[in-house]
Amino acid sequence: MTTRDDSIRRALTDFPSLPDIARVRLPLVAALYACAPRTVHRRVEAGVIPKPEKRGGVLMWRVGDLRRDLGA
Repeated sequence: MTTRDDSIRRALTDFPSLPDIARVRLPLVAALYACAPRTVHRRVEAGVIPKPEKRGGVLMWRVGDLRRDLGA
């Protein structure tokens, strides 16, 4: 059985191979920016991190937007 941390590590490893149109959720965004989820929300409000889309009540970020912001 894998833990949540293991799934985040796998998602970080797979991030470079995701297409730009893929969507990712808050735990991965927090890991990419090495901050807490609440800090992600504060940085989105401040315009530092790209805004997410809301799909079915869930916040999701486009991989391409995150890559451009991170300079990846």
